Amino acid sequence: MPQTAEIGIFGGSGFYEWLDIAEQIEVQTPFGPPSGAIAVADVGGRRVAFLPRHGPNHEVPAPFVNYRANVWAMRELGVHRIIGPSAVGSLQPDLHPGDLMICDQFIDRTAGRSDTYYPGPEVVHISAADPYCPELRALAARVAELRSLRFRSNGTVVVVQGPRFSTRAESRWYNRMGWDIVGMTQYPEVILARELEMCYLNLSLVTDYDAGLEGAPDVSAVQAHEVMRVLADNIVRVRDLLAAMIPMIPAEPSCSCQRSLEGARL
Repeated sequence: MPQTAEIGIFGGSGFYEWLDIAEQIEVQTPFGPPSGAIAVADVGGRRVAFLPRHGPNHEVPAPFVNYRANVWAMRELGVHRIIGPSAVGSLQPDLHPGDLMICDQFIDRTAGRSDTYYPGPEVVHISAADPYCPELRALAARVAELRSLRFRSNGTVVVVQGPRFSTRAESRWYNRMGWDIVGMTQYPEVILARELEMCYLNLSLVTDYDAGLEGAPDVSAVQAHEVMRVLADNIVRVRDLLAAMIPMIPAEPSCSCQRSLEGARL
């Protein structure tokens, strides 16, 4: 398939549509169907592919998203850089609903997700020391600062299995470990992109305080309807950040993400 797009966006919860005038492309993959048709359009002179990871009507919960198919489909269209916005819960008192965090690390607490394109006999040990693209992270922080957004330029997301939210004990544990936010979709999406030598950036929009913050009894545990309300009030910030950032992405990367298989094969 000829190159159709160069930048891919995975829409998260509450972010199901973005490109108004777009070509809809159905992509078949060796790993089954992706979450839906992929919309492709021009954004600031760049060809962008958009796919809501949960499907157009949020019919696929996080544990059952076909992450391998989604990332593979983007690569089939020619995408070399992926941006994966997501809704997350805050684990720290200084991260508030409406804040944005640009992740630089993750903790994987998922189970049973298909998380590699190399199940054998070809064996690959991909480096995950720095899983998120440093070039895209720096650009996102620069644009967020220019737009006067409340954001943090780094932090750790703990990725839980879902679809349930955390118990209070789990949330206290995550907080005491020093992790910043909790979500359900970053793993294995980010590592699959690395296996296909694609740059990956996460933009995490805080919607809640997970199971509540210890020592803050007035903070209630997360409810799905409240998450969607906060998303509706704040998702425009993510859309505007993407629209401003995409034209500024360098045509040629200065990072090593797109050479990630060098030295990884046995």
